[in-house]
Amino acid sequence: MEGQDEEAKKPTKPKAKAVIVGGSIAGLSCAHALISAGWDVTVVERSSAPPAGSPTGAGLGLEPSAREQIDAWLGRGRQLHDATLPLSVDQNNATDSAKKVSRMLTRDEEFNFRAAHWTDLHCLLREELPPNVVLYGHVFLSFSLSDDKTEVKIKTKVLKTNDTVEIKGNLLIAADGCLSSIRQSFLPDLKLRYSGYCAWRGILDFSGRDNSEAILGIKRAYPDLGKCLYFDLGSGTHSVFYELLNKRLNWIWYINQPEPELKGNSVTMKVSGEMIQKMHREAEKVWLPELARIMKETKEPFINVIYDCDPLEQIFWDNVVLVGDAAHPTTPHGLRSTNMSILDAAVLGLCLKLWGVENLHSALCEYQSLRLPVTSKQVLHSRQLGRIKQGLSVAGWEQFDPMTSSHEEWQELQQKKMPFFNEVPLPESSSI
Repeated sequence: MEGQDEEAKKPTKPKAKAVIVGGSIAGLSCAHALISAGWDVTVVERSSAPPAGSPTGAGLGLEPSAREQIDAWLGRGRQLHDATLPLSVDQNNATDSAKKVSRMLTRDEEFNFRAAHWTDLHCLLREELPPNVVLYGHVFLSFSLSDDKTEVKIKTKVLKTNDTVEIKGNLLIAADGCLSSIRQSFLPDLKLRYSGYCAWRGILDFSGRDNSEAILGIKRAYPDLGKCLYFDLGSGTHSVFYELLNKRLNWIWYINQPEPELKGNSVTMKVSGEMIQKMHREAEKVWLPELARIMKETKEPFINVIYDCDPLEQIFWDNVVLVGDAAHPTTPHGLRSTNMSILDAAVLGLCLKLWGVENLHSALCEYQSLRLPVTSKQVLHSRQLGRIKQGLSVAGWEQFDPMTSSHEEWQELQQKKMPFFNEVPLPESSSI
């Protein structure tokens, strides 16, 4: 008994602590992964409160490995499954704008993704975190490293009080998006690459309108809504269309144009009523009438300016590490951004658990060695896929026209052609 009493009196070793900048999907995923690895976590997020209800946002597709990891973090059965719809089919169609007819090019019925709304996924991840992990209304200002590189200190401004707060940890995780200010401190000359096109996006809520002419028409034109990821390819343009849970239709339309001038720290443009009316008129010229009508009836469509970045050579410095879009800004054509963010977090958590805080450099080296080869190839493949579908120049390809292209070219458009499509390289002696 005396020995046990002595053991109980020994001071407990403090947990390693990570500070995560950014409370989007990447940041919340890292919080889950590091808590699972035995770390204390603080997430700082500039938004004053979590997203509520269903604000303007985007749909996304979750691959099996990402879903498996989320299920492990949530720990309660079918939460994710019940918040998503199947995307079991990946289909590419060619649309003849003049004749207003469409024909199928490729169809993969073993796609095994699921469709989620960004807000729904964010809510699931946030609600399963311990209270007070996420500090809302904290604007990241700066960070500094201790002389021995064992501690990182960040400063934030609290929006409610205008006070400056310092938070210390062993590790700083930059989950602050494609315009990452933390990345800029290490790579000040890095510029994002404009893709050559922008995307109109929108979500139509058709609750209570199941029997309306617009909804009956779109379901005739796209009979596998609710389980299919549709890509419609026109001449020098393409669109994406699929259904989300709770009677919502998600659409994206990519349009070649000069790079717009952005204001503020966002790749989302504000649009005017005149711009929306022009988009409606153009949609009627390009797409099937049923799809053009869905675009016209969507409230508050918005524009994303599409950027990516040439793959980085490194994604950590001392005890600062990049994840998600901060590590690999990507175009959306391979459904990569969210999936890469989730898997970045999972692999980072596994590496930290295997190596421990006392071997932080080795853990971050392994994280980098596992993730860089995957994300670099996926970013470049997604870039090529977008350029092909937009009819832009691609090395080794003639200008793509969906109406005259070959069967071999069609096959290269399928999502399953993505490098590492069914692989998630993990640290040795671990599994997801």
